[in-house]
Amino acid sequence: MKKFTKIASTCLPIETENIDTDQIVPARFLKITTREGFGKYLFYDWRFDKNGKPKENKYFDYSNNRSIKILVAGNNFGCGSSREHAVWALQDFGFETIISSSFGDIFYNNCLKNALLPVVLKPVELNKLFKILEKNSKTKITIDLIDQEVIVGDNYIFSFPIDNFRKTCLLKGVDELGYIFSHEKNISAFERRHQIFISR
Repeated sequence: MKKFTKIASTCLPIETENIDTDQIVPARFLKITTREGFGKYLFYDWRFDKNGKPKENKYFDYSNNRSIKILVAGNNFGCGSSREHAVWALQDFGFETIISSSFGDIFYNNCLKNALLPVVLKPVELNKLFKILEKNSKTKITIDLIDQEVIVGDNYIFSFPIDNFRKTCLLKGVDELGYIFSHEKNISAFERRHQIFISR
């Protein structure tokens, strides 16, 4: 996995609440089993009509810019079914962080397992962020995982919670199994010290 420490980027704000995983990536595209290429299906039914032609859309008609790394979403983002493909689509489109006031539980964990950082802000902070972005869509935000801060321009700093183990994995660029393997020498030494008990 890619290490995550700090990113700075403009944002794509989508204030809609209760965006489920079927909206993020429709079920008919789930037959694809590799992660690569899922970005073209992100919010597909929002972006394209039934003939595959681009729709006029207040969120995506002005930007397919892959340099935007932060998605700011309304409350309860990623609810619904447990498809990991939703995370793959967001990452393949170019997002590295999703900011909301809450996430679907399974989606949240799928994000962390795939090094897509889900940032939870308080509702009042999220509303403030949306207002800032409404006034200036080019506002740059810095996400600092080490200090667990969202830095908005020069005026605002919001803190966010994250489990210490998940934070460590993101900073090291490893998943749960990779974290275990990183302690392989210590595990082997422990097994050698206790070999007498194992052999019995």
